[in-house]
Amino acid sequence: MGMIALSAKVERWPIDGAFTISRGARTEAVVVLVEARRDGILGRGECVPYARYGETVEDVVAAIENVGAITSREALANALPPGAARNAIDCALWDIEAKSVGRRAWELAGLGPYQPPLTCYTLSLDTPEMMAKRASQALQHSLLKIKLGGGDADAERMRAIRAARPDARLVADANEAWKPDELEMLLAVAAEAGFELIEQPLHADNDGALAHIRRPIPVCADESAHTADGLAALRDRYDAVNIKLDKTGGLTGALTMSAEARRLGFKIMVGCMLGTSLAMAPATLVAQSADWADLDGPLLLAKDRPHGLIYPDSRVQSPVRELWG
Repeated sequence: MGMIALSAKVERWPIDGAFTISRGARTEAVVVLVEARRDGILGRGECVPYARYGETVEDVVAAIENVGAITSREALANALPPGAARNAIDCALWDIEAKSVGRRAWELAGLGPYQPPLTCYTLSLDTPEMMAKRASQALQHSLLKIKLGGGDADAERMRAIRAARPDARLVADANEAWKPDELEMLLAVAAEAGFELIEQPLHADNDGALAHIRRPIPVCADESAHTADGLAALRDRYDAVNIKLDKTGGLTGALTMSAEARRLGFKIMVGCMLGTSLAMAPATLVAQSADWADLDGPLLLAKDRPHGLIYPDSRVQSPVRELWG
C-alpha cells in the first residue's frame, strides 16, 4: 500500500440552541476534520477532542500533523494511542480503502447488509418541567436519552419525563454526576419509571460502589470504558459499555471492543460526541450489532454537512458514498 498523505483542519458547527450536561453547556460543536489522499482518492474522518480525557483541539491537530503520512491502519495503531486524533485518521483510512476498491465500508468490515439502527434522541439537562415539555414535543422519537445532573432533582426528572412520554423507550446518562449515597435510590426510581439503562452514574475514579449493590436495571460504563483492553476489569460494576470511536481510536478499535464486550457478556451502546454526520457514519457499522445506538449528533446541530445522514423515524439510514465509506 502506498503512502497516504494526511491533513487536518478545525471546524465549528453551531448547535441548535444549547447542549447541556452535568459538566456544563455548549453552543457549538468543535471538530477536527482529517483528509487523507492517495493516488487522487480522498478519504475523510472526523473527531471531537474531549477535555474530560485531557484532549485539546490544538493537541489533536498537532498529533495528526506530526503523523503527516501513513501506510495503513495497522501502522496508525503503532503511531498514535487511542483517542480523537487516531479516530479521525482511522476513519479516513477506512473511507479511502472503500473508495479504492469500490466497495462499502460495512462490506470491508465483514458485516452483512446494512440495517438502519434506531438512535436515541438526547434531551439536554434542564429542570424537570422543561425536560418533560421537550419530551412531549419529541413525539417523532421513540427512544429518548435523558441527561441527568444528580440529586433529588434527577428523581423528579425521570418521573416527569415518564409521565410526559408513557409510550417512549427511555435511557439516561448521568455523566458521573451521582454520589454513592444516592445511587440505590436513583436506580430504584429509574427502574420504577421504566428506564432501560443508566449510563455512568458515578465518577470513573469512584465507581466501586456499583459492585456492592443490587442493580435493578443495567448500568452502562462510558467514562469508565475506553478500549477493549480495559473491559475485563469492569465486569463486577457494569452490565453494559458505551463504545465511542473517539475513545477507541477509530472504527478499527471500536469493532475490536464490540467483539470483546460480547465475549465478556456486556450489553453494548454505541455512542458519539457532538459532531456531524461524518463522525456518526463509521459508528453506524458498530451499531449493526449493538443493543442501543446513540448517534443523534447531527439532529442536535443547526446544520449538517452536505450529503448528511438521514433519520426517518429515528432510524439512521446508510451513509451515502459522498459522505463516507
